[in-house]
Amino acid sequence: MRQIVFASTNRGKYKEFKKSFAGLPVEFLFAGDFENQKKIEVEETGSSYEENAILKAKAYAESLGLTALADDSGLEVAALDGKPGIYSARMGNTDQERLSWLLTSLDGQENRAAQFMCAIALVEPNGVTQTVRGTCQGKIIAAPQGESGFGYDPVFVPNGYDKTFAELGIDVKDKISHRANAIKKIKEILK
Repeated sequence: MRQIVFASTNRGKYKEFKKSFAGLPVEFLFAGDFENQKKIEVEETGSSYEENAILKAKAYAESLGLTALADDSGLEVAALDGKPGIYSARMGNTDQERLSWLLTSLDGQENRAAQFMCAIALVEPNGVTQTVRGTCQGKIIAAPQGESGFGYDPVFVPNGYDKTFAELGIDVKDKISHRANAIKKIKEILK
């Protein structure tokens, strides 16, 4: 069975990914379980989601000598010229601060179109790298709604739905999100 390490010490995100890979001939390992990996901090200096995902996966693949998988994602808002994009997680220290920044930035804007983007990188110990990308189109609403999810989920309504990701819940989000769409593609590679 092929071993793949998830290049992050975020156990919640690891569990989300691990669940998605159930049924594949893959042993999905958590980087945080490797004692020396707790000290790896990868600075996301890339200019794209793919570059940032590769930076993370490469650091763990080189350190452990195992295939590594990492993702990078963000929200792109049309009225903000694609911002916050790769800087989505850096628009504040908390989800509340990020939501406040976004809603203040969109105050008075009629165009609320947005999309979530996710890139996943798979890096082999020999440096061979593959990337995939997933998207989810939608719009930003004026005020947060729902208790599920994290980040921008309470203000993002995916196309074809009338509820936010935070209202739809994890089961629906796991089927239609940007990350779900990227995971479908990486699973095809792993098969």
